[in-house]
Amino acid sequence: MVNSADSSESSISSRTAYKVVFFLGLVSLFGDIVYEGARGLIPSFFLYLGASATIVGIVTGLGELVGYTGRLAGGFLADLSKRYWLFIFIGYGLIAALPSMPLSLVAGGWLLAAILIIAERFGKGFRAPARDAIIASVSSKIGRGKAFGIHEFFDQLGAVTGPLLVAGIMAYTQENYAVSFGVLFIPYLILMCVLTLTYFSIRDIEAKSSKKYTIKGPMTRPLAMYITGVFLNSLGLIPASLILYKAGLIAKGYEWLVPAVYALIQLIDAPSALAAGFVYDKIGLSVLFVPFFLSIVISPVLFSENTLAIVFAASILYGIVLGMIESTYRAAIADLAPPKYRGTAYGVFYTALGLGSLLSGAIYGLMMDLKFGVGQVLVYVVIIEALALALLASAIKNLKEFSK
Repeated sequence: MVNSADSSESSISSRTAYKVVFFLGLVSLFGDIVYEGARGLIPSFFLYLGASATIVGIVTGLGELVGYTGRLAGGFLADLSKRYWLFIFIGYGLIAALPSMPLSLVAGGWLLAAILIIAERFGKGFRAPARDAIIASVSSKIGRGKAFGIHEFFDQLGAVTGPLLVAGIMAYTQENYAVSFGVLFIPYLILMCVLTLTYFSIRDIEAKSSKKYTIKGPMTRPLAMYITGVFLNSLGLIPASLILYKAGLIAKGYEWLVPAVYALIQLIDAPSALAAGFVYDKIGLSVLFVPFFLSIVISPVLFSENTLAIVFAASILYGIVLGMIESTYRAAIADLAPPKYRGTAYGVFYTALGLGSLLSGAIYGLMMDLKFGVGQVLVYVVIIEALALALLASAIKNLKEFSK
């Protein structure tokens, strides 16, 4: 039997656990202000630099791939070296690449901008598993779902603030990209100061390893089933980028509605993450049936009509699912993975989630281009999500047997 909370975890007080989650939440808040704000500018900035839509798609897609696969390497190396804080500092430090984007106006053009984007995504791969492993190491004292839900709430505050901040600066400066990107150095400097303060406040907290195991590796049967189920779930879930794409097709002449849709998703995401985290602590993995079932509904709704009302409805549903992905999906890893291998487990989890999302974007994008009907979309998503639900149910069943 795997004991998910070893003696080192039980020695941590609830007050210390809340302190860790609060400080790392602040770090994520300022980090999101910087990189979510910058990501809101990137497509139009590339157009300004003369790049085609194909180049924009390739660069952003490659960036996401690097970010997600980098989490696998980052998680493994963090577990191997036990230098979790080093990986966190390197990862957040590389966020500086995004406020540096105006350098591409001087030399390098969109190619330099692409390198900077990929550098930041590489940093994301390094910081996320190490940070999550530390949160997981204290979360048993206050509840897995609550810990990750609180952290995700801070994260989403930054995700909403960043794009709104950049939009205001762009409007005030009459679309001055150099100033709009450059201003993001202010929250970046605050981020690094908060991260340093966090380290000195809680540096004794590490993602400690248990000394007693009856398994030889990170992948138990319930964990493998769960991660495979998450991969299929993300494969059937239409990505936010295509919801925004459809909004852009409908809102011709009112393009400001597109970021409004994005803001709506983020605003729904934050309370969804927090509420789902509390429910997770009450009923456990069974709460994950909710986002898995909701994932079946979103794409048929979006494909049903070409109206803004449908786009807003799909956005609300997507925001609920996104909040649960970023809180309860992550919390489940803490309960399913042995403490010794949590960094690696989070890396595998994020890689599966990323690969599913990339394939989902390609499949649903092709469906949009070929003008698939609701019935065709429904057949696809029901088959994929039914398999995902079966794996989730099997993971829960096997976990109960595995824990006996």
